[in-house]
Amino acid sequence: MSNAPESDTNNISVIKAGRLLRALAAQPRSGATVTTLSNEVGISRPTASRLLSSLERTGLVDRVGNNYVLGWELARIGRLADPYVGLVARAQPLLQELADKFNESVSLSVPNSHDGLDLVAEAVGSHVLGIIPRISQNMVGQNYPLHASSTGKVLLADMPERRILQILPEKLEAYTAHTITDRAVLLKELAQIREQDFAIIDNELEEELLALSRPIRDSSGAMVAILTLNGPRYRFSRDRIPEALQQMQLIVDRLIDAWWRSSTQVS
Repeated sequence: MSNAPESDTNNISVIKAGRLLRALAAQPRSGATVTTLSNEVGISRPTASRLLSSLERTGLVDRVGNNYVLGWELARIGRLADPYVGLVARAQPLLQELADKFNESVSLSVPNSHDGLDLVAEAVGSHVLGIIPRISQNMVGQNYPLHASSTGKVLLADMPERRILQILPEKLEAYTAHTITDRAVLLKELAQIREQDFAIIDNELEEELLALSRPIRDSSGAMVAILTLNGPRYRFSRDRIPEALQQMQLIVDRLIDAWWRSSTQVS
């Protein structure tokens, strides 16, 4: 018999139930069996069955034959939730740390369901002289052009080429004289971005703006967010790129720890 306090046992059950919901969300719309879900989460079949039965009683999951699917109540709650509030709260101190280190601006963007990116958080170095570059001001909740921003190029590089051809015209809009406007040329650069796992723009979105972006991936390798550091070239010059990329990767690693490691600690 376990000597763990009841509150600890309840906490563990809640965490396991959350992991079951997350695993169920990754299944086809037809759902999955108890056995499949227990194997996916790494818990015993009886425990998975008990938790899924409890979730079914609350409407968070439904059962169709032998399969469980996400439930109507979960869909209702999901429509009320701000998808980024928890993410931003965990990320903001780390964004500010990076911004202060380079005295430049840092942003966090997440892919949306429309083949674009939502900028959900940003930070500015405490000793920056001036402000975020003109085109970057007040962009939280808005989208950058994909082909002319480092965030957009990271997103495009993560897509299959056939999808890129569907969403981008052959002739791309120019924002400066240095913007890549030929889709074929952009495709070659995207191949390089896939290989190196970061993107750089230099004078492409705005004159004298240098920006670096790194993808943030979950344990399965899926891209869930993009970290970007940018500043004017007179202050944030190209010779700072190697150090910036190294420091950005350290922040990416810490962001991953903050967001996902806690969900895998309980077996």
